[in-house]
Amino acid sequence: MAGRQHMGRSAPGFRAGLLALACGALLAAPQVRGQEAIDIVWINGPLYLLSGAGANVTASVGYDGVLLVDSGSQAMSDTLLRAIRGLQQRLAEANRPAPLPGGAETRSSVVQNRAPAAPPKPVRYIINTSAGLDHIGGNQLIGAEEGVTFTGGNVAGNIADAGEGAAVYAHERVMQRLVTDNVPFPMLPTATYYQASNKLSHFFNGDGVRMVHMPAAHSDGDTIVQFTRSDVIVTGEIFSQTGYPRIDVARGGTINGVLDALNYILDVAIPEFRTEGGTMIVPARGRLSDSADVGYYRDMLTIIRDNMQEMIKRGMTLEQIKAARPTKAYDPRFGADSGPWTTEMFVEAVYANLTAGR
Repeated sequence: MAGRQHMGRSAPGFRAGLLALACGALLAAPQVRGQEAIDIVWINGPLYLLSGAGANVTASVGYDGVLLVDSGSQAMSDTLLRAIRGLQQRLAEANRPAPLPGGAETRSSVVQNRAPAAPPKPVRYIINTSAGLDHIGGNQLIGAEEGVTFTGGNVAGNIADAGEGAAVYAHERVMQRLVTDNVPFPMLPTATYYQASNKLSHFFNGDGVRMVHMPAAHSDGDTIVQFTRSDVIVTGEIFSQTGYPRIDVARGGTINGVLDALNYILDVAIPEFRTEGGTMIVPARGRLSDSADVGYYRDMLTIIRDNMQEMIKRGMTLEQIKAARPTKAYDPRFGADSGPWTTEMFVEAVYANLTAGR
């Protein structure tokens, strides 16, 4: 798995201390998912990868509160929220100041050490990368019910008492899909964008946050999220370490759009050495990745697409192409015969894309 040798560009002793703090928090991460667990992996800076609650969730946890990229499935939202709170608690405990020296009454640290810890800061933002139910399922509990929107200017404090939870961002196509599908109102985004990209209006936990629309990839409403200071990219359904991309043809998804999105990721990511390390990349499913992983995935999909295109030119039908198994070289790594997205479904989607308009 891709990893980092350092955190930022600060002094070596300070970096080592922060890394030890992060590792200590992860070793104590909550393991609460029935027979399974919410696995927490530190990525860089304030960012953590949480897996086991549906699609991968990326959490920025720090002094400004919590920002999530995707919110997992609805069934796992309570478990995911507990995992986030547990992570916050461990980070807060690790950051508590050391007891004051001396035994004089006026310098005693007894009261300080017995004082209750401050309540965890709220989830303030959620960014949905697509309309999949395993990406937006936690919007209701984690966003609408437990989240908080802070404001300023001529509105003081927060507006949670006005029925406003966390701000939930998505591309406008995601909102349109969810409304069409009659998704419950509390799970809908509260803010949408329609441009090629959108930026959070301020730094969050030290990061600039940029949302980039990837048209006609997994669907017509995919968003890639970039954390500029931490140098992390969250891909959503465009990239996976556990299977072929889920191309939703009915919602505007295309194989060529997926390839365009992967090429965009490779263009903006900066590898540390020979396409490895450097920018960390969070897939929809599976382990933390880097440019080399995305490059391999892009090359694989290009080969499969070109092979199928050649078969179509020869006049082969869909059933003949399935029988020829154009994905067979990669099936041991990415193929699936059962589950929500099989190899056969992937081949059918690519075939539909390549024969559209014929």
